[in-house]
Amino acid sequence: MSILKNLPFEWLVGLRYTRAGKRSGRNSFISFISLISMAGIGLGVAALIVVLSVMNGFQKEVTDRMLSVLAHVEIFDARGSMPDWQQEAAEARKNPAVIGTAPFAETQGMLVRDDVLRPAVVRGVLPEQEPQVSDVAKQTKRGSFNALQPGAYNIVLGIELARTLHVNLGEKVTLALAQGQPTPAGVLPRVRTFTVVGIFEAGHNEFDSALAFVHLTDAEKLLRIDAPAGLRLRLQDMHRAPEVAQELKNSMPGDLFVRDWSKLNANWFAAVQTEKRMMFIILTLIIAVAAFNLVSTLVMTVTDKQADIAILRTLGASPRSIMKIFMIQGALVGILGTFIGVGLGVLVALNIDVIVPFIEHLLGVQFLSKDIYYISTVPSDLRWPDVFKIGGVAVVLAFVATLYPSWWAARVKPAEALRYE
Repeated sequence: MSILKNLPFEWLVGLRYTRAGKRSGRNSFISFISLISMAGIGLGVAALIVVLSVMNGFQKEVTDRMLSVLAHVEIFDARGSMPDWQQEAAEARKNPAVIGTAPFAETQGMLVRDDVLRPAVVRGVLPEQEPQVSDVAKQTKRGSFNALQPGAYNIVLGIELARTLHVNLGEKVTLALAQGQPTPAGVLPRVRTFTVVGIFEAGHNEFDSALAFVHLTDAEKLLRIDAPAGLRLRLQDMHRAPEVAQELKNSMPGDLFVRDWSKLNANWFAAVQTEKRMMFIILTLIIAVAAFNLVSTLVMTVTDKQADIAILRTLGASPRSIMKIFMIQGALVGILGTFIGVGLGVLVALNIDVIVPFIEHLLGVQFLSKDIYYISTVPSDLRWPDVFKIGGVAVVLAFVATLYPSWWAARVKPAEALRYE
């Protein structure tokens, strides 16, 4: 209480106006409207925090699943193959950000089984080195990734690709490459039969339905090259991939082409960022509607308190002090609503893995079907910069909403306000 006594009178009056008056029904109604505005701001802030956290969680989940198959950085030789790939791998490892390297060769073809045809990306790898750059070996649900042996023409398929082709372990599939070979009958596609020795599940439909692995030696024979097409790298921090790719481009000898994972999926990440920005704008409008409810609240307060304003003016209060009183009142409502919203939003975002299953059990529904999304729980990734940004926007909108009513209060003329009192 001693702290309150030392506050300027504008703060004391502003704080008093935020509380409901005991003698006036109108005061109680005004304070009720203030509570509604505060609750609206709080719900808007909480909704924005939760929605952005869930979107961040989905983005992180999908990115992690993509990068369990994709390399962080890929290096290609302009000559079309990399015969000295061991030396290039050693050069790449000199960069402290690189923690794994593996050679590869990749092509597109058509997998055929009976009368079923499916396009696929076929990647040739060394099974003993592939775990350094991807998690496919761990994701092999049936069979063994290490069953890829040179000259055996074995293949590991994505689970959806195997399901579409109706193949299981030990059965044969035919790979037809677009690169044809001339014959007396014309140009025919290059064809080779493979034995299915493994089925993996990355949890990302793009890879599970259109990706297959063969041994690097078999891929080189199919592509008619005498060395790997390039190197795949894994980094300590995947977010530094563009920066590290440029460093490798500048430091490694030879005519090399270097690309990072963000360029491979540029359209997807751009779409996600656009969606997040649009959701931020849309949900900010909810906060804006609640914040500008303060305008009506303060206008009603100014109308009700005209006699008080006139008395304060006759006692020597300046128009600036009057304006400050109502700005303090509106700002307090906005700040309290923001703090309530931040607390509620953070609490929900951090416990969404408990809240969503409870709601699903209560209503008897499942929000995310694993058969469709490969994710059975709603992910959440709370990022404090987003929380601070949302809180700052809410406070600024609440402050802006106080300007006009406060300016109007400062223009009240004492003589006219007290004429009918």
